[in-house]
Amino acid sequence: MVFNSDIFLLAFLPVVYVLFWSFHSKEARYVLLAAAGYVFYGWWDWRFCFLLLFSSLVSYFTGIAIDRSATKAEGRRWMIAAITVDLTLLGFFKYYNFFASNILAVAPGTPLPLVNVVLPVGISFYTFHTISYVIDVQRGVVKATRNLWEYLTYVNLFSQLVAGPIVRFRQIEEDLEKIDGPPREDWTALGIGFFVAGMIKKVVIADRIAALVNPMLASHATMGFVESWVAALGYACQLYFDFSGYSDMAVGLGYLFGLRIPQNFNAPYRAAGITDFWRRWHISLSSWLRDYLYIALGGNRKGTFRTYVNLLITMLLGGLWHGANWTFIIWGAYHGALLIVDRLAGGFFQRLPRLVYQLQTFLLVLIGWVFFRSDNLDMALTWLGKMFTPATLATDFPLASAWMIAVALAAICFVPETWDIRFPTTRRWAPVYAAGLLLTYFFMNGRESVFLYYQF
Repeated sequence: MVFNSDIFLLAFLPVVYVLFWSFHSKEARYVLLAAAGYVFYGWWDWRFCFLLLFSSLVSYFTGIAIDRSATKAEGRRWMIAAITVDLTLLGFFKYYNFFASNILAVAPGTPLPLVNVVLPVGISFYTFHTISYVIDVQRGVVKATRNLWEYLTYVNLFSQLVAGPIVRFRQIEEDLEKIDGPPREDWTALGIGFFVAGMIKKVVIADRIAALVNPMLASHATMGFVESWVAALGYACQLYFDFSGYSDMAVGLGYLFGLRIPQNFNAPYRAAGITDFWRRWHISLSSWLRDYLYIALGGNRKGTFRTYVNLLITMLLGGLWHGANWTFIIWGAYHGALLIVDRLAGGFFQRLPRLVYQLQTFLLVLIGWVFFRSDNLDMALTWLGKMFTPATLATDFPLASAWMIAVALAAICFVPETWDIRFPTTRRWAPVYAAGLLLTYFFMNGRESVFLYYQF
């Protein structure tokens, strides 16, 4: 089930919303949202609900065990055990065949059978939720909840279950405790405003750009210089509006149910420097990697060289988190190298005019997206070769058809980020929100398109 589908907009969301505000007890609302999460997730494949439940129960009971531990060392052992279980599940479903096939390519006689396994939707996201929870309990950042339904609501929250943002328990713990409160008119308005903004990003902009870019990349070997750059710019816009649109819709849904989901994007293509880019792009992932991986490796506390090694390892694993493909690993290594260069030469770059620095950053990010989007290394190298081999500027490509990319780039440059928009919260604006939602629904025209980050 996806947010921009008839079943979600016309049945699932209205039913869950009405039932939620019909119930007045905290426990009933927990049970409803947890159950709704399983229905939402099970719509794809109900069998994997058991995997989601198992992962949730492991971290829930581990949190209690850590809380009851007599020593820090005992709590740490419980934490390591839970993380091992989570990473084993993630590794089997997402990475086993990748590593096995690469080992077999180098050593054909190795007894490593390939398995026919389906990648569970959202496993990378909910695994990071459960891991962050047990680490935070072990660190003493949060107290382990004894309420199972509260915890299942946190993990199963359908607004962010399959594609983020990656929410930490402590970020919504206060709202979960107050979930039995009455509806707030201002939060309802914010919820609808964010949801409509996200729908516009996805349905009106991202999907229209995808209709232009996807056919070009399907025949990437025949692209010329101009087409290769149009495809790169188009994909950069498509990915941003698709994923930030999803994040806005998730935030909006959170507000509708009295939960504040954290910001995930902050005008990333206006960043000045790669470090600044990662403070703005997929904020929940970059901050997760910083707090639970980079700092755990030693951060910048063990000297300059070790800092650079930690950065590179963090970004390599961040790339691998996105998918079992060498293109993601290279994309992660590329950004790790850029972060190192940014630290080494950041002072020089900061003396450049800000617009020049921003354009340089965007160009570097754009090159990285080529690897991120490519199906394999051959496609990535062919695409990059076309971009940097301007044999001729002549093209048969109808540039006028790329007007949507131009509109998207203009919006990226000049339109405020959704979080900077002050959505009116008075009831007289309700018809405007309803009209916006209705308009984007008509733009869907009965089509369901999966969000790009569902594949991760």
